[in-house]
Formats: sequence, structure tokens, C-alpha cells
Amino acid sequence: MAEKEDYYELLGVSKNATDDEIKRAYRKMAKKYHPDANPDNKAEAEKKFKQINEAYEVLSDSQKRKMYDQFGTADPNAAGFGGGFGGQNGYYSYSSSDFSDFGDLGDIFSSFFGGGFGGQRTRRNNGPHKGEDLNVSMDISFEESFLGVEKEIMISRQEQCDECNGTGAKKGTSKIKCPTCNGTGQITSYQNTVLGRVQTTRTCSACHGTGEIIKEPCEECHGKGTIRKTPKIKVKIPAGINDNQTVVLRGEGNPGTKGGPTGDLYITIRVRKSSIFKRDGNNVYCDIPVTITQATLGADIEIPMVDGSKEKYKIPEGTQTGTDFTIRGKGFKNLNSNTQGNFIFRIVVQTPKKLTKEQRELLVELAKTMNEQPPVKKKGLFG
Repeated sequence: MAEKEDYYELLGVSKNATDDEIKRAYRKMAKKYHPDANPDNKAEAEKKFKQINEAYEVLSDSQKRKMYDQFGTADPNAAGFGGGFGGQNGYYSYSSSDFSDFGDLGDIFSSFFGGGFGGQRTRRNNGPHKGEDLNVSMDISFEESFLGVEKEIMISRQEQCDECNGTGAKKGTSKIKCPTCNGTGQITSYQNTVLGRVQTTRTCSACHGTGEIIKEPCEECHGKGTIRKTPKIKVKIPAGINDNQTVVLRGEGNPGTKGGPTGDLYITIRVRKSSIFKRDGNNVYCDIPVTITQATLGADIEIPMVDGSKEKYKIPEGTQTGTDFTIRGKGFKNLNSNTQGNFIFRIVVQTPKKLTKEQRELLVELAKTMNEQPPVKKKGLFG
């Protein structure tokens, strides 16, 4: 018997290589020497590929590897043990599951043969399918996002044809089983290769994978089973919804096929900006203008709220521009809980631009009673 090449040398690894290193080396060599990847030198590549598979089959098995390291062979007969390992005339049979942990190597085999090795890997595509989801957007005002609102939206979608009840066949007729694929929606063929018999499955071109053929299409929907309509749908927008959030209406998308469920409708909410209020999280912010006398003497003022009501609030005397005040629990509702944000308003003291003669004289008198220089801190102006 001719002397075999060293398995470790074949895979390009050391005798102390780990299982992962052996696996990575095998992936690399199998890609390189696969016969279909070497059309110009197929015979030599086939021989090398067979040796690489034999080496990996031994070194990936801990017991066979141990025997190989000890006796230079994994053949029990040659090692004096009797029995055999189930090789088939020097070829090893592989199923698609053997390559499931090799990532893109399995994809390479699929690209060569159009399917997996050995066992059937048929995926039926003529069963029930969920309908397509639809995506639309809706504009609402700041106040509507605060209070919540119910609106109508018009969408364009496919709906079941009333003429044929969604079958696609002319009234009084029905679909028939596709004679080409016998109703499976797929055509299966077989090919003999160096690695055994390979099964290839493709979509039936006669029925386009549906398994059925319509001889007399419905005149209303032309055999589709659906027609496009533009219904109006009521949408409840919850209080507290924020800009760019989505409301989902289950079952308002396109119809499914083969008895599959209807798709969903996703509505992205666009909240228009307010000229008065701003939102940060669940808090509402706004600026409230007051007069000099109100800020100086203190005053009861009315705060306009987002819902259109007014809230009375007393600001203390000596209030400065930029001072924030908080009204708790008057902000946006939290969509996921019963909590509510706060309403925070900032005081903006307005300086009068036009004064009457009397007002000017009064201010002059006031100025005489006060130090017109701004108060200086004890540590100095820049302290």
C-alpha cells in the first residue's frame, strides 16, 4: 500500500492544533481544492479534495485522532483491531448537516450544486403567507399629541376581490392543481457527483411556486384575487405620543395568501412644533412674559396650559428674568405608565419701550430713591 500523506500536513496544521484550528484549516483547504472551484484541473483537485476530507474526518474525531497519532493510521484493521470505519470505496458520504457549522462553506457547496448534499432540503413556498405590512405617516399638532386624538387616514392597499372572493378564478370556475409540479410548487432534480447523489430544488415556472393554475382568470382582478382600494381608517392617537413614534394597527395591511393573516399598518406620527410650548421628555416648557412691576412687587399671574386651560400661579417679589417655576403633574402623560411630566415656565421680564410723561416722571422719582448703579457683590464685580 502506498504511503499516505500526513494528515496534519494536508491541512497545514501542527500536531498540537486545537479543534478550532483544524476546522478553520479544513474550511480554507476545502474551498481551495473543491473540484468545481478548479474547472481547469478537476482531476487533481478532486484527488486533493478527497484527501483533505479524509484527513478532516480523522482529525476532527478525538478517538480517531488519538489512534492516528499512536499508530499512524485510523484504520482499525491496519492497527490490528479488526472492523472498519464505514468509508465507501475511499469516499465519505456527507449530508448538509455536516456543513451546518462551517458558515460560508455550506453556501459554497450550495452554489456549486443548487442544493444540499444527501437528504431533502425542500422549503415549501406555496403555503400560507402573511400579507405585506404598510407604512404611512400622519401629522398632528402639539396640542393633539398632548391630549390624544382620533383621526381618519386614507390609505392605498390591496383588498380581496368581491367578484371571485379572492380566488382569482372567474366566477363559477376554480383553480386546478398544477400538473407540472403536482401541486407542490417546486421541481426536484437529481445529479450524480463525486460526493454522491445531489438533489436540486427550484420553483416551478408553470405556477410560479403556488402549486395551482388559473385557467379562466377573474375579469375584475385579472387573476390576482385582490384589487387596490383606498379606504378611510380611524386611528386613535394616545395622549403623550412623541414625534417619530409609531402607532400599529394590526390586520390593516395587505391581505395574506393561502389563508395567511393580513399584514399590519404602521403609522409614523409627525408632531408639528408649537410657537408657545416645547417638549423635553415628558416635561413641557414655555416662556411667560411679566411686567417690571409684576416682577418687582410679585403678582398672581395666569399660565396658559397645553390643554387650553389656565393655571393661576403667584410669583414672588423680586423675580428675575430667567427664573424657572414648576407646576407638577401638568406635563405629558407617559405612554407606558400612569406618571405625568411637569410644566416648567420661565419668567421673561419685559421692559416698556414707550412711556407716558407721567410714567417717565414716576420712574425718575423712583430712580432718585435708589442707587442707579447695579448692586455690587461683596467679593467684587468679577469675584
